This record gives sequence, C-alpha cells and structure tokens, in this order.
Amino acid sequence: MHNDNNIKALRARMIAADPSLGSTTNIDKWWLLGTSGCHLCDTAEQLLTQFQAVHPLTYQYVDIADFDEELMMTFAHHIPVILTPSKRLDYPFSVMDLQQLYS
Repeated sequence: MHNDNNIKALRARMIAADPSLGSTTNIDKWWLLGTSGCHLCDTAEQLLTQFQAVHPLTYQYVDIADFDEELMMTFAHHIPVILTPSKRLDYPFSVMDLQQLYS
C-alpha cells in the first residue's frame, strides 16, 4: 500500500484529465481504477460491493482508458487500483486490506 503525498498529486493529475472527478460528489470518494475487459477489475469491484455491505463506503469507478497515454500507463500494469484521498492500493488486495484503508 502506498501512503504519501504523491497520492494527492496523482489525484490532482487525474482531476485535471477528468474534471468530473473533482466534483463535490467525487472528490472524497475512493476511486477504483480499471478498464473494460479486465477480469481482475471485475473481481475488485465485486470485493468492494461486498465490503459496502458492512461499511458505508462509496466509490467511483474510473476507466483508465479515458486518460491520455502517459496517465493511463501510470496504472496500466497495476490495475485494478484503489485510490483514496490519501492512499493507493494496488491489486491483489483482500477485504482485510480494504479494512485497513477504511480505518
């Protein structure tokens, strides 16, 4: 799990590329980064859905294919990735990892 100031800069780059991510409804959400056709991304989304059953969590699915090539390649070999406002979690992750992020 990454936990540093680079996450804020990374989220800022993503908001610059997709201003809707900076809206008041999205700015504090967790972001699940993935792309269509990624079976691991589908698995991660199912894991988040299960986690939501016990924790009041909202997240925004973000398709990295919508970014320019440089930003997309930042994540291409790591998806699925969860970005909170201050932490990054690369796959593979479990419910226990999500719990640590949530705490």
